[in-house]
Amino acid sequence: MAGHGAIVITGASTGIGRACALCLDRMGFRVFAGVRRAEDRDSLKRQASERLTPVMLDVMDAASIAAAADLVAGAVGKAGLWGLVNNAGIVVPTPLEFIPLDEFRRQLEVNVTGQIAVTQALLPLLRKARGRIVNIGSISGRMPFPLLGPYCASKFALEAVTATLRMELRPWGVHVCIIEPGGISTPIWEKGLAAGEDLALRLPPEAHQLYGPLLASMRRFIARPEGIRLPPERVARVVAHALTAKKPKTRYMVGRTAWLGEIMLRLPERVRERLITSQLGW
Repeated sequence: MAGHGAIVITGASTGIGRACALCLDRMGFRVFAGVRRAEDRDSLKRQASERLTPVMLDVMDAASIAAAADLVAGAVGKAGLWGLVNNAGIVVPTPLEFIPLDEFRRQLEVNVTGQIAVTQALLPLLRKARGRIVNIGSISGRMPFPLLGPYCASKFALEAVTATLRMELRPWGVHVCIIEPGGISTPIWEKGLAAGEDLALRLPPEAHQLYGPLLASMRRFIARPEGIRLPPERVARVVAHALTAKKPKTRYMVGRTAWLGEIMLRLPERVRERLITSQLGW
């Protein structure tokens, strides 16, 4: 399919989404890249070919999703849509005991409900082309970490959504898979760290007394040197394979930490959890 077909990518302003948009554009696809800010739209247009169309798309806004779907439908016509890459996502890091429920809902709304809303809007076009859906998950979707409970819960949910959609859409030849990256160098973690600092100001003193050492360890973990993380282009190449392979896989893992997580999943749960918490000094 390289050089043919249209692809919609959510969360294409930075990181994995942006890398996917530029990679697929270079391969000749007609890319509709979902962004939320005008400056991101303009930046993408400067870097990409004339085929790439930035689309203002907020996965939490029904009107925005409907407008984007109408734009894509008008552009692709009877050919339909070859691929949807559900990438938009956020991280809300805080102890589950104290997370404000509005923040927990926002985590699920962006990472899960928003992906389903975009998928629903574009499925008629995907069905026309017997296209493919690629969901960007995480190894955290099968192996949770302390303080990342909301994020891990959202990625756990995306695993179920992916498998369910794959079975439901099988009669129409729409393949659905999930990508599970490990440590990737993207702004999501820096944004998550900033969000965590803001949330920390809203936490009661008791939360800091109970979880202070763990919060400090997680800050150091997120702020690790960029050199130990893979560039987002590595994920983009895997997404390209999922969209073009004759027999795509149902799950792709990307990076050493993802494969390490896969190995750790074979351990007894208590052993695995102890290994994880010991690395955080908890």
